[in-house]
Amino acid sequence: MKNELAHQVKQLLNTSKQIVIVGHKNPDGDAIGSCLALSQFLDQLGHKTQVIMPNDFPDFLKWMPGCQDIIIYDKQKETAEAHLTAANIVCTLDFNALDRVGEMQGALESCQATFVMIDHHQAPGAYAAVTYSDVRMSSTAEMVYHFIAGLDGLELLSPSMATNLYTGIMTDTGSFRFPATSPTTHKVIAHLMEAGANGTQIHENIYDTNTPDRLRLLGLALQNMKILEPYNAAYITLSQEELDSNNFKKGDTEGFVNYALSVLGVKFAVIFIESKQDAIVKISFRSKGAFSVNEFARTHYNGGGHTNAAGGRSNKSLQETVTEFISILPNYKNALNTNA
Repeated sequence: MKNELAHQVKQLLNTSKQIVIVGHKNPDGDAIGSCLALSQFLDQLGHKTQVIMPNDFPDFLKWMPGCQDIIIYDKQKETAEAHLTAANIVCTLDFNALDRVGEMQGALESCQATFVMIDHHQAPGAYAAVTYSDVRMSSTAEMVYHFIAGLDGLELLSPSMATNLYTGIMTDTGSFRFPATSPTTHKVIAHLMEAGANGTQIHENIYDTNTPDRLRLLGLALQNMKILEPYNAAYITLSQEELDSNNFKKGDTEGFVNYALSVLGVKFAVIFIESKQDAIVKISFRSKGAFSVNEFARTHYNGGGHTNAAGGRSNKSLQETVTEFISILPNYKNALNTNA
């Protein structure tokens, strides 16, 4: 974090504040880990913090230190809005546009607090008084580490903070294999381990807690996978009926799209997941090399994210969405057949 930005934040925090820390809808390991770690750090500085998530998060993240104190907006709306009304500062982490919080958007837009954004996605909005945005970063959790360092606070790094930051970085980098994983990322991870993060245990807590239902759903997803060789692309579909028949729980499809990307020759992978409750098809995009799924998602599916990982949605039926996707691909044939 640049010195000028650090000075700005220090001025904001020079007296005790009521601070609300918010992650995006359908929070993942990076959102949960970065929010919890920042909350724990600011508490140590003498501030009073509260983490709020727009909706619930997967069971495989519910071991994370401090997660039991998170307020879930769609379950505790009045309590959450009371905290927002009382807040002097609202920190938004791992998202950069207020529409990423779903039904909580109106509450944030009407909040009179000073906003601080910490995020690593492309095209940040202009709603925050302080914006710490860096698309080169592996994760928002890594940014929170540098945020803490910029405030000269690394000596306050506790095992709980280290565990939450390690989890956020690990999950958002695909266990340190995605391109944004830098030498600095590994140095941060080394320090977090020295501060008490147990990498082996964290990995086991995240990845070795599969239920039989989730593994059966994965098997079904792989059976549904289609390879589109002319475009070096692959896609997976899961209907609401298929989800229901395998007792789907939030987070069960996490990482499924990466199996399609792992197929030899595939540079562009997509998973389409029907959600009757939301009346949409949820879409996750992954790519290798220079092909930007961020631009693809923004152009066609009301989404966005990173160059190689993004999300979107469709208001059409599952079959209509897939048919539309296939019809779009010829426009990208040259880009998907380059070596870049």
